Amino acid sequence: MGRLGGIARHGRSRGPIETLHHVSVTQAEGVHGDLRGAIRPGKSGRRQISLIEAESWDAAIAELGDGVDRAMPWHVRRANLLVEGLRLPREAGKVIAIGASLRIEVTCECDPCSRMDEILPGLKTALLPDWRGGVLGRVLTDGEIAVGDEVRIEE
Repeated sequence: MGRLGGIARHGRSRGPIETLHHVSVTQAEGVHGDLRGAIRPGKSGRRQISLIEAESWDAAIAELGDGVDRAMPWHVRRANLLVEGLRLPREAGKVIAIGASLRIEVTCECDPCSRMDEILPGLKTALLPDWRGGVLGRVLTDGEIAVGDEVRIEE
């Protein structure tokens, strides 16, 4: 069992990241107010929501060496949810449950893109091993979530 350590969204491509204490997450729009959450007609929604492990973020930043600010916030990764103290599944089809009712199906690895190197040179490479860039998923069951909520993997 882990905890939800952070929530973030961005309303437009390359737009600023907004961090939140709580938010509604639904099948219809993913993280309320996030650009990528709504499933477009004819699309699968496999990239509806993104999650990253705090421990993976810390490992990537540490790998970049001494010249990097170790306090660089996780949300520059542009992920929606930060999970602490729990290893996220490394396979599609597994279900992540957050809070009382939110359930997210893992659809694939969140491969870091070249945008990561725009943020910090070398970040893309540091996020590549062992799914450090996080996971992508589709919302199965709506829920209201808040920082500090319990996160667990359902079998």
